[in-house]
Amino acid sequence: MAEPIDELRRVASGAASPPPAMQPYLEKVRTGAFAVTDEDVDALKRAGVAEDEIFEATVAVAIREGLRRLDTALEAIG
Repeated sequence: MAEPIDELRRVASGAASPPPAMQPYLEKVRTGAFAVTDEDVDALKRAGVAEDEIFEATVAVAIREGLRRLDTALEAIG
């Protein structure tokens, strides 16, 4: 059985590629999730992106970024 963190990595890396319209939003999630607003999500919905797709892409990006930061911290502490 895979370690939970390895399973998390596998699932996050296997997420579907989001549409190009989501790239600015996902960059905001990656670099400053605290600044994401309802308006950001509403703009994606108005652009035709489904709520489920927004949720899945948001979670995948947040997990990947969290794991990247974890890896950086583990490397720094040896």
